[in-house]
Amino acid sequence: MDVGPATWGWRGFLRKASFGLIKLQMGKAERSWRESRAAVQRSFDGPRTIVFANPKGGAAKTTSVLAAGYTFGTVRGGGVVAWDNNETRGTLGIRGERANHQNTTRELLDDLEKFQDVYESRIGDLGAFVRSQGDAHFDVLASDERADVTGTIKADDFGAVHRLLERFYHLILVDTGNNLRAENWLAAAQTADLIVVTCTVREDTGYSGLWMLDALVDAGHQHIREKTVTVLADPSEKVDAQLAKDLVEVYSKRTSAVFRIPYDPALVAGSVIQYGQLSEKTRNAWLEACAAMAQRL
Repeated sequence: MDVGPATWGWRGFLRKASFGLIKLQMGKAERSWRESRAAVQRSFDGPRTIVFANPKGGAAKTTSVLAAGYTFGTVRGGGVVAWDNNETRGTLGIRGERANHQNTTRELLDDLEKFQDVYESRIGDLGAFVRSQGDAHFDVLASDERADVTGTIKADDFGAVHRLLERFYHLILVDTGNNLRAENWLAAAQTADLIVVTCTVREDTGYSGLWMLDALVDAGHQHIREKTVTVLADPSEKVDAQLAKDLVEVYSKRTSAVFRIPYDPALVAGSVIQYGQLSEKTRNAWLEACAAMAQRL
């Protein structure tokens, strides 16, 4: 059942109409919704970084980052940035709202000296590089978009940009590429306060996410289960129910929590995401998932 303000608006109406004489008890769905919002809004004692990862293309990494950005941005009221940490060219900038500039991580790296003076540089100065998502209340920092750019983003590049973003944002959501051996991918995994394994109800993305977890363990990441959650998205209206059940079961053993994300045409069309078109069911699913993420930060 869909839950949200529209579902129980009648409660406040009855309370007002009866001059407070009728006080209906809060239902389980409303209580859960309020608790999730409170969790998403909780204060951190410093900036936090969530890395979204799966080495398989089409595993819903970018849509997950944008949906989480929308959820954290609107519920927290800002202070959130989604960063495309692809070593070459990613699609976060394409799926997010456009800006009046085409600057990306590459241009920001070229102009980092503008931000060396911590007393003079301001978050407004980042407006020439990030792309506001409007009413979604978060920003996007895109990856390379120019065909003539050569080279890749290295570990030192990741560190420099990450340190800058930590100065201006409470929450950094990192989209990643598909190369687990890329320097910036490894740097992101090392820096992450939480890793979100993105997966769709497909055997290939499911297997790829599990392989990635094995690779992280082999690379020395201890207690990987406590440091990860899984978001399992439906790629179409009808999915293999048995496969979905199997994936939930196996990822529940390998990560600290698994959250099912329903199919939503607004997320899978491949074009710029119109956040206002997300269904109530999708928004509620992401609110629950982001609440769990915030509680682990």
